[in-house]
Amino acid sequence: MKFKKQQSGEGAPSIQVNITETADRGRSNLFHWGSTFFEPQKSPNNPTPTGRNGGEGSTIRAPEKKLTLFALRLAILEKAASGLGTLAFIWATVVLLGGFAVLLETIDFWFVTVILLIEGTRIFSRSHELEWQHQATWTLGDAGWNSFQAIKSSSRFIFQKIKAIFQLPSITKTDGDRSRTITQSNQTIREVHNQVVQHMLKRTWYIPNVPLIPHAGWIFLLKNVSMILIWLQILSATACVTLSSMRLIKQHYGGVGQDDQKRNRKPALDIFYGLALAEALMFLLEKAYWNWKISYGELLEHVSLECELGPSGIISIKRFFYDAYSKCINGSIFDGLKTDLVTYSQELLDSDFPDEQLIGARILQKLVKSNQFASETLRKIGTSTSVIERLVDMLNWKNPTEEEIRGCAAEIVSKLAGRKQNALRVAGIPGAMESISSLLCTGRSSNAKSHDVHQNPVIADQPDYDFAGFNLLGLLILKKLAHDHENCGKIGNARGLLPNIIDFTNTCQSLLRNDQAPESQIKAVKRSLQVVKMLVSTTGNTGTMLRQEISEIVFTVSNIREILQYGESHMVLQKLGIEILESLAMDENAREKIGSTGGIIKLLLFIFFRPGFTEDENSVSNEAAKALAMLALESKKNCERILKVQEVMDRLIGVLNDPVLRINASRILRNLCAYSATERSDRLRGVVAAMPTVLRAIMLEKDKLLEVSIGLTTQICKFMSSTEFSKELERAGIKETDLVQKLIEILNKYNYPEIKVPRIRRFVIELAIWMMKSDTNYIRLYKNFEMDKLLENVAETTSELECFHVFSGSVGLSKHSRTLSSVVDTALELMTDD
Repeated sequence: MKFKKQQSGEGAPSIQVNITETADRGRSNLFHWGSTFFEPQKSPNNPTPTGRNGGEGSTIRAPEKKLTLFALRLAILEKAASGLGTLAFIWATVVLLGGFAVLLETIDFWFVTVILLIEGTRIFSRSHELEWQHQATWTLGDAGWNSFQAIKSSSRFIFQKIKAIFQLPSITKTDGDRSRTITQSNQTIREVHNQVVQHMLKRTWYIPNVPLIPHAGWIFLLKNVSMILIWLQILSATACVTLSSMRLIKQHYGGVGQDDQKRNRKPALDIFYGLALAEALMFLLEKAYWNWKISYGELLEHVSLECELGPSGIISIKRFFYDAYSKCINGSIFDGLKTDLVTYSQELLDSDFPDEQLIGARILQKLVKSNQFASETLRKIGTSTSVIERLVDMLNWKNPTEEEIRGCAAEIVSKLAGRKQNALRVAGIPGAMESISSLLCTGRSSNAKSHDVHQNPVIADQPDYDFAGFNLLGLLILKKLAHDHENCGKIGNARGLLPNIIDFTNTCQSLLRNDQAPESQIKAVKRSLQVVKMLVSTTGNTGTMLRQEISEIVFTVSNIREILQYGESHMVLQKLGIEILESLAMDENAREKIGSTGGIIKLLLFIFFRPGFTEDENSVSNEAAKALAMLALESKKNCERILKVQEVMDRLIGVLNDPVLRINASRILRNLCAYSATERSDRLRGVVAAMPTVLRAIMLEKDKLLEVSIGLTTQICKFMSSTEFSKELERAGIKETDLVQKLIEILNKYNYPEIKVPRIRRFVIELAIWMMKSDTNYIRLYKNFEMDKLLENVAETTSELECFHVFSGSVGLSKHSRTLSSVVDTALELMTDD
């Protein structure tokens, strides 16, 4: 997010605190560089951004619905098969074996018995298969996928032959790029899996590799039990189909004839064999459907791609599907439909198992970074205080084995902080600022001097730990939180947080002038400057407190000085640093600290006078001028420091003809004339040479440039007599009557206080007072234009808006020594006395 300030080239010397970020205008809009702290601003609206699909409540496409629907269909088949099996079992035990055991032919007795044993074995293995598969996937196992892969490897040849015969279309070839992506994604699954396994090997067993029986080899590894069980089911179902079909086809159940006891034996056996056959076929249909969609339709891979979960997403999707399927089997078949990826991930975050926490964090991280799913995901996370608390708590996790979980949590929190309501919830979590502050740890020893951290790093015990990445995420979170006024106060109140932020603004010549410098270091400096800028630009009492605290940190101004001195190739950093100085200068004590820091004034003047050939260069030059105008405001010492610079007055006067810089040059000149010590009046006399230029600006310009020109003219007149003033009017080609008439027109136009030019009426009246005091002829001129009536209107419409030099948002700072009503009374008295 770039920090750009809207520039304006017309207006009075005024200063404002810009809280919002507005775009820089191009050089074609040169006359719009002038928006400063001198005019008030209304509090900006910061609406919660909406997703690409509309408002927060908009419906988005959810690819995981394909999996929950697939789980529902599988559950219907499974429960249908289980129902038929139960019915067959009851029929056999109650009707056949219970009623006809002694009347059954030996072959049917054994067939029924074997089928019941087979089906009992299948049902038993089926119920326990879910348990074993669930345990096998409890720590990122293959979610029973060992069985899928076993079926896939053994049956692929058969399916390929069937497809070749019937020319079935290949699902994986419908989209070449997509298929290649799936292949590439699958190549990373084992790598990701192995990374997570390492999390579990420290203190606990990795469950899928638990040996159930000592020295039993791979067969009795827990992850292989589910594969054994599923093959047992398939073999049982196949045997059941074979046996049932044999008896149904043969239809020879022994003599039925005249014996009443054998009369119903045939239909009873037909019903049993039919139920057993239907059950087995239903189960095999379920497995075929399962294998077709998963192995050959690559449903999981496609859903993972559509959810934009990345290379490791297939593992997460497998877990999600299996858990949804388990819900459908163990409860209502509709339970799985209520599951979605976001809710599922939130549940995993609360797990006690690191691998499950990692799965949940990974899913949420991918979803909040997706343009398609971010809005809905952030809305769901933002409405759950417990989830936000969990994510904030994860920011404190410093164990190297939990590095990825912490990184995912930090990215999610950074996305949450980008929304106003969510940002308030994040900052409202107890200890949130301390958790965010922990991300700013650099991994260097605590005895390293803060101002030498970049030059003399002392590597901590974890050299491979991504401290730089966490630093950037921490600064990004703070930057987003700082958009809200209340959060700025919390950042300022967090113990040790402000010094940590200031530490990241530290640079050096070797870094700023090195084209090969690590991008992460420059980015960290930029983000820290952005955070500091937003903090010192805060309005009200909170802003006053923050400016005082930040200015009291001894490295704040000196770090910015390094950027101004060596950062000519990093204009964004220079502009941010200057804007920070400009905001800090609103505080009287900070103003003196900045001015007394060696080289700051000279560097700002150098940047201001530096030739500008691009929009960025002109923008930085104007920011430097605004900072100089603020430093000179009501500060004799800073005015003295500016005047000590060689030929500064001549250069400032020369800049008055530059269409880009003249507004800010006028501001500096006005403040120098107004607040310099009287003993320096000899140095300031040269400003008289600027009179023709500013007089012509009064006659031709409007709005901000008009205001600042009138203010500068009033100050220049202090160094002139009425005769000299008349000569300057003549040099400018302006008649006295025309000037008086122009001032009258201005008062007529601005008959009420104007936010854009809050001091224009004051400056007009002050200039009129000087003119009337210097020459009584001006009194009669003003009377002829009914100046007294206009002054009475000004007296009746004055407001607090016209009584301040500086505005922090809509709050006035640095009050004028005289109220506007007092100035108006002086002008009226002059006209009355005449």
